[in-house]
Amino acid sequence: QVQLVESGGGLVQARGSLRLSCAASGRTFSPYDMAWFRQAPGKEREFVAAIRWSGGSTAYADSVKGRFTISRDNAKNTVYLEMNSLKPEDTAVYYCAARNKRGGLGPAEFGSWGQGTQVTVSS
Repeated sequence: QVQLVESGGGLVQARGSLRLSCAASGRTFSPYDMAWFRQAPGKEREFVAAIRWSGGSTAYADSVKGRFTISRDNAKNTVYLEMNSLKPEDTAVYYCAARNKRGGLGPAEFGSWGQGTQVTVSS
């Protein structure tokens, strides 16, 4: 069973930066993809970014392209989300997710989730 633990959230002013981390553990951790999702109050959970564990190809939601960067450290079983030029509308709980097979970018396509970390961007 995979366990995912996010860290790095907090309060930041608009146009500021944050770096989220997601540390994974498990007896046989070998995901196909890892991803970040976010959920704002009263809204559905939405895709932010994903990275192929082998090869490192990435995908981003249009709303974060050019501002956020997803990366991974295979040796540390850790995925990161570097967030720059943050906006108040980026305020949400950010979740790390993993899956062991190819699929779409909806939340239902990912089987393992962290507990989430709050990101609040003040204007």
